[in-house]
Amino acid sequence: MCANYTPVTQRELVKLHFDAGGDWEPLPPEAWPGSVAPFIRQVEHEGIKGREVSVGRFGLLPHWAKDPGFGKMTYNARSETVHEKPSFRDAWRKAQRCIIPAEMIFEPNFETGKAVRWGISRLDGKPMGLAGLWSVWRTPQGEFWDSFTMLTINAQSHPLMNRFHRPDDEKRMVVILPEAAFDAWLEGTEKEARDLLAPFAAKDMQAEPKPLIRTRSVPVTSKSPNAGDLFA
Repeated sequence: MCANYTPVTQRELVKLHFDAGGDWEPLPPEAWPGSVAPFIRQVEHEGIKGREVSVGRFGLLPHWAKDPGFGKMTYNARSETVHEKPSFRDAWRKAQRCIIPAEMIFEPNFETGKAVRWGISRLDGKPMGLAGLWSVWRTPQGEFWDSFTMLTINAQSHPLMNRFHRPDDEKRMVVILPEAAFDAWLEGTEKEARDLLAPFAAKDMQAEPKPLIRTRSVPVTSKSPNAGDLFA
């Protein structure tokens, strides 16, 4: 699972690595459940398809959610049950799949006996394209908000990702899509999408301690309510 990551926010990098365009205001350097970050979806204008960058809340808000705080519980979606869970099944059924551009994800490592935040990224230095779902939520004031979630898979046998989270917890990891699979994820069939829910090779990843630096410049709303419990 992943509750904290560094999104790719520079327009030039998003265009270069994901072939997606868009325009957005400056965004927080790190994303936590409830904060806003970019995601990429397939759109069609006048018969022409292309990838478009949108900015949404990290934590999917189904149309029936009562308030935005619901997204603090839906920032990750289990791939095994995404088709049946009420929070995610509509987005999955409608093929509202997206790619979440990330430079680094963060997970807690307990090998020292306490939670230490580690950063995980691609070994080649390229940004990661994470498999996600998106949705639109209407606020009580009548505004429309985009939101998104990350798909996760079991990581019990993954040589790297099984090192994270508490020893007795189930090991999970986000889905890092190969560049060649971006189109299939965004506009392929359900079976094609399912086939892409696979682990990224450990030999192509790197990880190291990245302690959490608390700062007053980070908005309170951008932090997970459990952030202080996760990291030392």
